[in-house]
Amino acid sequence: MAAAAAEGLAAYRAVLRAARRTFAGDRLMLAESAVEIRRRFEEHRGLAPGSDEAARALSDAREAAHFITHMIVQAQRAPSGSFVVKPEKEHAGATLEESQRCSSEF
Repeated sequence: MAAAAAEGLAAYRAVLRAARRTFAGDRLMLAESAVEIRRRFEEHRGLAPGSDEAARALSDAREAAHFITHMIVQAQRAPSGSFVVKPEKEHAGATLEESQRCSSEF
């Protein structure tokens, strides 16, 4: 049981880390994403360790961390008022097909 809790905590931290990196500098998105991540993990708190549902929830969390890190690019407002998107090295090679494989169930 302790191993399952540790795995859940590691997944939770990975998703939070991904959100912090992706939304750095955007206080609203940082706050809102933290609330949403917490809510999703709280929904799964009562799952039996080792159950298929728990394994699926952990897999969804890992996919969510990957999706946030590799598929979301935070735009920055330029002095002209337009938005500039600067993909990082994590975004190299990301495709729409990859994003569609990621679970939207998390």
